[in-house]
Amino acid sequence: MHSRFYFEVAIVANSVMGDLVSQLRVAFHRLQDWAYPDEIHHDRFRAFMKTPHDVGGEPDAPAVFEEKEEEQWELNTFVTCEVLGWRGIWTSEERRRLGNVDVGRMLYQGFPYYGRWVLAVARCLVDKRHITLGELIDRAAEVRGRAVAGATPLEPEPRTVGDAAAVPRNRHHVEAVGKGDPQCFDGLAGDARFAVGDAVVVRELPTIFYTRTQEYLRGKPGTVVRVSYESLASEDEAFDREDQRPEWFYIVRFKMTDLWAPYAGPPNDTLQAEISERWLQPAS
Repeated sequence: MHSRFYFEVAIVANSVMGDLVSQLRVAFHRLQDWAYPDEIHHDRFRAFMKTPHDVGGEPDAPAVFEEKEEEQWELNTFVTCEVLGWRGIWTSEERRRLGNVDVGRMLYQGFPYYGRWVLAVARCLVDKRHITLGELIDRAAEVRGRAVAGATPLEPEPRTVGDAAAVPRNRHHVEAVGKGDPQCFDGLAGDARFAVGDAVVVRELPTIFYTRTQEYLRGKPGTVVRVSYESLASEDEAFDREDQRPEWFYIVRFKMTDLWAPYAGPPNDTLQAEISERWLQPAS
């Protein structure tokens, strides 16, 4: 009798979970599985490859803007991520990629902001061999058990203290001490290709895996208003490629009427964005 009861409960629970998972399928407004190669035309490929965090300019419904005070777990998450950077475990752009891009559009839209940061921490520690996935799963199950038992709020209970000397680290946290980021790259990028006042166009480069150059700016004309600083390009820093040469970043000013065809504001309204040199070309 008890076995049958638990079996029926499990069926109901799995059915509810299955319905939810089914609703979270790739939203193509029609049920489909893997596509045949001849079904993937160029426009659809670009849509699939668009990074989840590049949402500027997408159609959306009006949203209510509200100030929300961070919860304690969110503050703890922020501090944890900063400490990982200070200790040379990752760079800020790695965190952005892992937390904002490599989670897929559904998780990006569905998880709280700092919820994605938590996932980034876990993934980084597993990918860089600081912990194993098995250890993470066991630890998550243990914490869940403590929460079910009514331990509120949950207090940190570390199992062990590791050997800090054995932890592999990047060089960035050492090279930037006393200089900061990106000042530690000063003098490493060579001569800037563009100067203040130069007319430029944002290049239409393919976006694969990660970028910080917004889609709505690509192909648009602008004017350099500041030669900003030297640093690793986002596409390099995001994958911990500190062996690549830094490049110049620029503040570029765009006319809103050039960016948005239906823009009905004053004709002298502008928008400024920070763009790395590889994404710019002369307007001529």
